[in-house]
Amino acid sequence: MFEAFQQNFPLDSRVLEGEATTVRSDVLALNELIARFGGASFRRGLYRVIRANDLDEWKARVSLAFPEFAGRILCFGYDWLGRAFAVDTRRIERGQPGVIMFEPGTGEALEIPSSLQTFHDDELIEFGDAALAVGFHQRWLTSGGSEPGYTQCVGYRKPLFLGGADELENLELSDLDVYWHLMGQLIINLKGPNQTPLRPKTF
Repeated sequence: MFEAFQQNFPLDSRVLEGEATTVRSDVLALNELIARFGGASFRRGLYRVIRANDLDEWKARVSLAFPEFAGRILCFGYDWLGRAFAVDTRRIERGQPGVIMFEPGTGEALEIPSSLQTFHDDELIEFGDAALAVGFHQRWLTSGGSEPGYTQCVGYRKPLFLGGADELENLELSDLDVYWHLMGQLIINLKGPNQTPLRPKTF
């Protein structure tokens, strides 16, 4: 499991700092992913796997912006734009919980038609640009943008759901917790009492 992912996504670094590296959940693939790669960065911060001790923090972070998913998701990773990836225990893909991408910059929760294993071993390899904005990431680095650290992301100065442009000039290196908190508040205020329905995403 995750052999194809490991071959195609060389590990840059891993932030452990004495933290626990194991997690026990009903999703066996999640347990293995965190044990093998928790805290790891791939392709200059393009994608990261969450440390075991940070899983609850990520669940709370995402649930603030997307309360309709509280109690049903298990976060496992995030990309350079701060977009969180989780498995939804109420949706099944190939016999396993399906993957969802939560986008703080657009205010959308998007279904990805894959399980946690096929997301890493198939989707990220075959459709990496759609999943992780690989080309945009390369443009950011080439333009002199900094590689985000474990507690950072490259966020939108003005979120797309408020009319911000999806351009390099609208990006800045941000603290993950601050960015998600601000975006979460804006998303909730924008949605109001009527939650935006989940949109499927097909790569």
